[in-house]
Amino acid sequence: MTGRAELPSVVSIREVGPRDGLQNEDPVPTDGKVRLLDALSRTGVRRIEAVSFVHPKAIPQMADADEVWARASRASGVRYSALVPNSRGAQRALAAGFTEIEVVVSASDTHNRRNVNRSTAESLDDIAGLIDLLHSAGATAEVIVATSFGCPYEGDVDPARVAGIVDRVVADGADRVAFGDTTGMATPRRVRELVTAVRDRQPDIPVLLHFHNTRGTALANLLTALELGITEYDASVGGLGGCPYAPGASGNVATEEVVHMLHDMGIETGIDLDALLEAAALAEELVGRELPSGVLRAGPRSRLTAV
Repeated sequence: MTGRAELPSVVSIREVGPRDGLQNEDPVPTDGKVRLLDALSRTGVRRIEAVSFVHPKAIPQMADADEVWARASRASGVRYSALVPNSRGAQRALAAGFTEIEVVVSASDTHNRRNVNRSTAESLDDIAGLIDLLHSAGATAEVIVATSFGCPYEGDVDPARVAGIVDRVVADGADRVAFGDTTGMATPRRVRELVTAVRDRQPDIPVLLHFHNTRGTALANLLTALELGITEYDASVGGLGGCPYAPGASGNVATEEVVHMLHDMGIETGIDLDALLEAAALAEELVGRELPSGVLRAGPRSRLTAV
């Protein structure tokens, strides 16, 4: 690549705080989850990952997913999605009315075994059947590839391995793919290598990137991906969440930090930053701890200090 690539004028952000964020916190009462989901629905964000349909023994934080979704005020124009681990979860999500459903597989065998007690190849076989189930019900299937940029057990993950996983799920009918920086091991260099490897083999599959700010590189990684033409990203209000495999790590990149940077660059998201900051303050209240978002702490750069 020579010179600076032209950046996109519009970016789509999927807010993942209600699911991925809260799933990594101490359990929040159902009322609080509904309040947060409704507050986020009023910010102008157009995509929200609302809940996951998992066994309550596996993820007790999501035990009330059906009730949360039943009580949420669903805003017109917002696309809501749910994460499922298997066909049972998919059936619950479909029964609840979701038409955009995600499933996860780890690029690292070790991480995948720690998560679901099977190899990556075995999970991919299961996902093939799950995609058929979702399509037969009129829903779309997004495959999220966790540990795409590195594994806390195995170290670096070869981009060619991730690209091979994408080849498989595309052949099996996946509608879109996402790449998770599960423990914040991504750097701009590794983002460029992975996106290039995948695009060289699957130029037409829609791609979303999910960054953690564990080592302070999330916004740099996002800027690199923008230069590569990626326009879809996950982010979590307040920087909610963490990772059980990276003790003490901060969570997902904060939505308000992403929005604040993009708007200053002239890139539109459709999100009202003031409303988003109110939702972030609510998230902080609900989890009872200070969240890592710098924009939540200091405010936007346009906020002045009285003399």
